[in-house]
Amino acid sequence: MAVPVVAAMVLLLVSWQVAVDGPLLGLDRSVRAAVRSSHRDHPSALLDHLGHLLSNLGDGEVAVPVLLAAGGLAAWWWRRAGAARWWLPLPVAALTAVLIPLLVVPAKAAFARPGPLGDPLAPGQWGWFPSGHTATATFSYGVAALLLARVAGVRTARGLTAGAVALALGVGAGLVWSSFHWLLDVVASWCLAALVLWALDRWLPRPGA
Repeated sequence: MAVPVVAAMVLLLVSWQVAVDGPLLGLDRSVRAAVRSSHRDHPSALLDHLGHLLSNLGDGEVAVPVLLAAGGLAAWWWRRAGAARWWLPLPVAALTAVLIPLLVVPAKAAFARPGPLGDPLAPGQWGWFPSGHTATATFSYGVAALLLARVAGVRTARGLTAGAVALALGVGAGLVWSSFHWLLDVVASWCLAALVLWALDRWLPRPGA
């Protein structure tokens, strides 16, 4: 129970601080200043390219097809394992793809937080909080790993989990390094995804267990 409790508490704390422009936002400004200093004092085209590459892994055009493909592969694996509801990964993957914007877009519109570059929001523009790219990556790769790991061996399941975590962390780091998002935008999306993944892990059956 520690995972959902901590994730919910951090999500509520961060959301409250963003809503009231609280002192915790000083962490965002400190990280932003450190990133700018690193860019200025130690310029690296390689790191800049890597930051953009990692950020792009959170694009819906990249992460969602991976999620849907994993749902299809998981259904096939579940069927081979003799699961009665072998088709379940297909709607789970599809519903996850729909759930991401349903959770993120209203929050972006409600908080209307400007980005780290300081430009004011244009009329009708969504805010930066929480990070849509981070949510897309963490939900998509996390659910994909969860569906496949249900019928994988222990070593493979651990590898899938580690890969999903690495991708989620990498996308978040890339977004912050590239000044596409504040750190707390990313943290909020991680916490939101952790809550959903924890609930899904408890609900999904374990074929062949």
